[in-house]
Amino acid sequence: MINISKLYCGEASGSDWLRYGETAGGRQSGPHGAAPKSAAERRPVVVWNSTRACNLRCIHCYTDSDPRAALDELTTAEAQAMLRDLAAFRVPAVLMSGGEPLMRPDLFDLVAFANSLGLHCTLSTNGTLISEETAQRIRAAGFAYVGISLDGIGEVNDHFRGIAGAFERAMRGFRNCAAVGQRVGLRLTLTRQNVRDLDKIFDFIERERIDRACFYHLAYSGRGSRMKAEDLAPEETRQALDLILHRTEDFHRRGISKEILTVDNHVDGVYVYLRLREKDPARAETVLAQLRWNGGGLYSSGVGIGAIDWAGNVHPDQFWLHYSFGNVRRRPFSEIWTDTSDPLMRGLKDRRSHIRGQCRECRWFDACGGALRVRADAIFGNPWAWDPACYLTDAEIGLTPDDAARLKAANDYFERPR
Repeated sequence: MINISKLYCGEASGSDWLRYGETAGGRQSGPHGAAPKSAAERRPVVVWNSTRACNLRCIHCYTDSDPRAALDELTTAEAQAMLRDLAAFRVPAVLMSGGEPLMRPDLFDLVAFANSLGLHCTLSTNGTLISEETAQRIRAAGFAYVGISLDGIGEVNDHFRGIAGAFERAMRGFRNCAAVGQRVGLRLTLTRQNVRDLDKIFDFIERERIDRACFYHLAYSGRGSRMKAEDLAPEETRQALDLILHRTEDFHRRGISKEILTVDNHVDGVYVYLRLREKDPARAETVLAQLRWNGGGLYSSGVGIGAIDWAGNVHPDQFWLHYSFGNVRRRPFSEIWTDTSDPLMRGLKDRRSHIRGQCRECRWFDACGGALRVRADAIFGNPWAWDPACYLTDAEIGLTPDDAARLKAANDYFERPR
């Protein structure tokens, strides 16, 4: 995640200790005591896709969910054993996702169990099932945060969600959470269908008093693999980031506290630095140091984030469900995660030695880390290739025409997909 509010506007965040190694006051502390000395030492935030079942049919769903639960979903006892191991492994957070996690019958019992172990739990939901009673149960269960997914305003959202009326039902979910004092935020995947409504979405964030918004870049996974034509072109991505920066800065200037983040493309951090360098060079260098501490993709999938699906399979991240390192029914997550005998796990933990093409040559590699490896795998069949969602020019990354010619001669230059 790239925290636009912090990096571009200097606002403090409760997750600064995890992303940048310090809190707003410079204290090296987090939920489990001392913050990691380096991003490479972080325990992973674990996304648990607790069920395959979902009441919607989103056209970009990375899990390809439908209304039926999978037959091999972890039982309550198996899920408790998994959570016990995650607590002992001292993971910083468990994000309970799906499918639609509110369709899992024992969800609230499992959250209560996780809280009793000291786990920090968040909920990722489409929001359409959050009635007034459910909102009260969510708050009582102790979820630290609820992220509700939208993909536009009104009919645009309903088109992506595959169900008429999904937007209005999600709106009720937002309002029901707010009414009981539950911290709630918005999650949106940027596409050509909704990017034209970004200004309206920021107006919506302000009007509905939403505290946090995460703007995701498209990952080519599940049904999302059929959405490549809806992904933003490089210039469209730059325009979207410029608007996000402008509106976030406007919130900050007017004293409206919002946490605005982008997700799944660490190039955004470099772009923020380049934009900030134009108006505040001194602070831009501080931001670059923070980005280098974080490492971007260097310490994301396979290091700082991991996923467990409904059947207990362990994945590098929630978008890499086609590759498993093992299953928690047979080995604890903590053992699977620290076992580098698998070549992909070994490479993700030593990305610098494996990366190829333009990413390897990039002057900003220490700050970006090659971004999202699963996107490179999806397009080029090679997890170490250049991330095709990079929107910086060869000149911006410091790649000269001679460098490009050398890479092409070595068959190590990756052309942008058309």
